[in-house]
Amino acid sequence: MSTYLLYAYLIIGILAFWVYGADKQKAKRKRRRIPESALLGLGFFGGAIGALLGMNLFRHKTRHWYFWTVNLLGLIWQVALFLLLRKNGF
Repeated sequence: MSTYLLYAYLIIGILAFWVYGADKQKAKRKRRRIPESALLGLGFFGGAIGALLGMNLFRHKTRHWYFWTVNLLGLIWQVALFLLLRKNGF
């Protein structure tokens, strides 16, 4: 089970990374943006590593404290869930 969770984190993380990059490009071109709730949701619900990497690499949303907070909280619970499942033999 924990292996499947890692795969899910990987897929959602790649998606989050890609979406942060796409939103940055849209911002540069003054196009319609991806809603902040979508960016935050991807980070919190499985893609925290991808979201944090995307924030740093693309220098996107790094000045907004709530993006840091939500993504770091997401990272904490995602790691905690993985460790809990692993400890219990899943």
